[in-house]
Amino acid sequence: MQAYSWYSLLIKPSWAPPSWLFGPVWTVLYAIIAISFGTVFYKVATRQLSWMVALPFALNLVFNFAFTPIQFGLKNNLLAAADIVLVVGTLTWALFALWHASPDMHWVVYANIPYLVWGTFALCLQFTITYLNRI
Repeated sequence: MQAYSWYSLLIKPSWAPPSWLFGPVWTVLYAIIAISFGTVFYKVATRQLSWMVALPFALNLVFNFAFTPIQFGLKNNLLAAADIVLVVGTLTWALFALWHASPDMHWVVYANIPYLVWGTFALCLQFTITYLNRI
């Protein structure tokens, strides 16, 4: 709770969404991620896709799950900004790799467009918050 109090005291841009919006958005996105990424990992496990296609998906999960402990545990805006770059970067890499590796998996790319859009928005928001709160 103390970490969220810290976050509420940060200077944020006028276009920052209200705090209550993050929970519902991430709930929907995690459902999309679970189904689509799970399908990719299943295809790799059954040798229908190369493990190299799954690598950026796995890295994306690592960087995605690292964000909250970095932002709210370490309270490090700069490191959180670097992490969100890795989240968006690995997602872009994953979708590009999958698009070229498997035409029957294009639905995964389409399904993850909301995640890519929200991740890009979160990147802009995190960079702005980092800049506004620099010391």
